[in-house]
Amino acid sequence: MLRIIRPDRNCDVAAVPYRRLRGVLLAAGLAFAALIPAAGPLGAQTQPDIAAPQAILMDFESGSVLFERAADTSSPPASIAKLMTMAVVFREIAEGRLSQDQEFKVSEYAWRRGGAPSGGATMFAGVNTHIKVSDLLRGAIIPSGNDAAIVLAEGISGNELAFTVKMNAEAKRLGLTGSTFVNASGLADPDQKSTPRDMAKTAMHIIGAYPELYRIYSEPDFLWNKIRQSNRNPLLGMSLGADGFVTGYQKEGGFNLVGSAIQNGQRLIVVIMGSKSEKERAEDARKLLEWGFRSFESRLLFEPGQIIGEATLYGGERGGAPLTSPNPIRVLISRNGDDKLVARIRFEGPIPAPVEKGAELARLFVYRGDQIALEVPLVAADSVPEGPLWRRAMDGAYELVVSLLRQGYAKLTG
Repeated sequence: MLRIIRPDRNCDVAAVPYRRLRGVLLAAGLAFAALIPAAGPLGAQTQPDIAAPQAILMDFESGSVLFERAADTSSPPASIAKLMTMAVVFREIAEGRLSQDQEFKVSEYAWRRGGAPSGGATMFAGVNTHIKVSDLLRGAIIPSGNDAAIVLAEGISGNELAFTVKMNAEAKRLGLTGSTFVNASGLADPDQKSTPRDMAKTAMHIIGAYPELYRIYSEPDFLWNKIRQSNRNPLLGMSLGADGFVTGYQKEGGFNLVGSAIQNGQRLIVVIMGSKSEKERAEDARKLLEWGFRSFESRLLFEPGQIIGEATLYGGERGGAPLTSPNPIRVLISRNGDDKLVARIRFEGPIPAPVEKGAELARLFVYRGDQIALEVPLVAADSVPEGPLWRRAMDGAYELVVSLLRQGYAKLTG
């Protein structure tokens, strides 16, 4: 059944079967909650028994979260922080500020901190040599070379610290909420942190925005300085359809992994953080991917351009703006049983008019239990111009009264 709930009163307004979900969410001035019977309960699908203290499994197409454990807890990312390094570098290439044929010099700092003398993951770049960006990309991705990541950071921004400004700006642009980056390599630093959800979002961004550059992650090995190194991603050899991403290890945070795999046109993203061993993180990632591909199917909730709901306006020609998405909204549901999903439209309102068509006004959240299964921005389906003076005055007076009542209630209950 579908429930539509007034957020301020928390009362049922209507109930309809799932088959009528699309098209019945429109109701002026309301935020909504929908209880949607799907094709299978999470409880009925036996969840994989994994050891990792932190993990997330997401569907790439819909953004649905299929499994999560402490997915918003910030922890040392180690080398999986290089995902953000690559997100910045790929954007520089895509926007024409950086060429793959460009050469960067290997500084003594990059060589000593991330190269052969460091004893960590390295592409074995020689100090004071000049290396093409295309080779540095492979050196940073395939053997997870710390030296390659630092050289790229220095070449783009002059020094590694300045590059982290770009990393944190990109994190903010992508909506990451639990991440702070203080170096490009992922080397241990108490101030560097991230979460499984943030890493999954970054991985999805890289695949969607830079598909050609993403292919580097699937290359099996890399030869540099007469040293051939295999790709560090253990998922590539497991017949899972895996085609990319990165591993990391830090004593304080354990063994981490970000992976992506595709089967029958469906792509899943997995993140493991805090495992006790390389074997454990690889096995946990494998279990989650196999379970995800086996247990879930995609369900269309709303067609592109379909009206999903309405955001309350004040001072407008009318009292609400219809909400839609330019893209199809899909969610992954379990294949058997009676899974329950709860969908809510959230917006800070009422929203002042005028509103332009296409302006982002709200977000649709779909929950599986207490977990966010899907989050999608909603935009205005039509423009709503400013209303006449009398309408603006009435709406303004109403909002003033409501604000005073809320303040009084807060004092009484505080």
